[in-house]
Amino acid sequence: MQFHGTAKVNQKGHLEIGSVDTIKLAEEFGTPLYVYDVALIRERARSFKETFETLGVNAQVAYASKAFSTVAMVQLAAEEGLSLDVVSGGELYTALAAGFPAGKIHFHGNNKSLQELDMAIEAGIGCVVVDNFDELEMLVELCSSTGKSVNVLLRVTPGIEAHTHDYILTGQEDSKFGFGLENGQADKALLEAMNSGSVRLLGLHCHIGSQIFETTGFLLAARKIYAKLNEWKKLYGFEPKVLNLGGGFGIRYTEEDNPIPASRYVVAIIEEVREQADQYGMVVPEIWIEPGRSLVGDAGTTLYRTGSRKEVPDIRQYLAVDGGMSDNIRPALYQAKYEAVLAGRVLAKPEETVAIAGKCCESGDMLIWDIPLPKAEKADILAVFCTGAYGYSMANNYNRIPRPAVVFVENGEAKLVVKRETFEDMVRLDLPLKERVKSK
Repeated sequence: MQFHGTAKVNQKGHLEIGSVDTIKLAEEFGTPLYVYDVALIRERARSFKETFETLGVNAQVAYASKAFSTVAMVQLAAEEGLSLDVVSGGELYTALAAGFPAGKIHFHGNNKSLQELDMAIEAGIGCVVVDNFDELEMLVELCSSTGKSVNVLLRVTPGIEAHTHDYILTGQEDSKFGFGLENGQADKALLEAMNSGSVRLLGLHCHIGSQIFETTGFLLAARKIYAKLNEWKKLYGFEPKVLNLGGGFGIRYTEEDNPIPASRYVVAIIEEVREQADQYGMVVPEIWIEPGRSLVGDAGTTLYRTGSRKEVPDIRQYLAVDGGMSDNIRPALYQAKYEAVLAGRVLAKPEETVAIAGKCCESGDMLIWDIPLPKAEKADILAVFCTGAYGYSMANNYNRIPRPAVVFVENGEAKLVVKRETFEDMVRLDLPLKERVKSK
């Protein structure tokens, strides 16, 4: 088992994260429980930032908060000098409630409402990443009516899709996001933005995929973008001040994954942008990237308490836990794979192979299929690794199951940063069809 960050086995044979015993965490805060290794998040953030600084490149490293958005996480991003990528009014509100510097917030999304855009302009955020013509029109109208202006990037689809080790050149540019780079949409959007008199066009943005383990896709995207920028320079005299190449940097979920260090992505991107800018006689722009999963994914561990068992003779042993697709829907949605240990007996030899079943009333609520573990007793603590990205963010109340608490651990201290949801919380916004008659 390969541990991440500060995770290790202590003298009791228990899993420890941030110098805090996970068995004690489960006892104090209950289960399911999201546990975040703050030191690992800080290490990842600094790795991205320091590579840009070492190579002398003006840059912004924006945390893609869709991966895990809470007030405490946003404040941690601010402590590390990150910018922030938000994709909804709710994420923007969270950022502002956390006291995050508005000028370092970038607002993404393919269907921003008029109210969300107004909220962003009123807050004075740093940049809106414009995704379509409707949005561009709304922004121009808002700026004209309020007398304000806003920085924008145009999101373009360069016809490249990258996931893990694969990349695909999609000439059709079939995506719900952005302006097509090769079908004339990006050209039209550029002219509308340049001639609007209301928005300040900083440059371009693209995002090519997720859980990417190689640099090839980013380099291909940069080359296609610069070929178009060369046309625009000749036709309109346009050069970008900012080029945002997105995120999608991969992490290790299981032994099948082999990600590269954060610095290698950054170095490759910088070298390619410098080469392309030099080739076309342009100034090297400020480079922005948007790591999300790669900052928080393997910093998160979910603790569960084991419950019932079921044996299907000659087929499979099921071991149920007190959570499931209500706190981690990724296995059901994407067939995502995870590794796990019994937190109280990490070094014990496996005695059985079990399938970890969630408690939701869905046959597809399976967290892990066929994992070797020591013989689990009822109420053992199971620690599932690398759940820091899109676990809490996608948590839900299916079957009216309350969402778990979130704890940050660092230097031997545990801090509760999200309270456990209660049954009362879940019905707080419900309105009755009729008032309940109280029994005497």
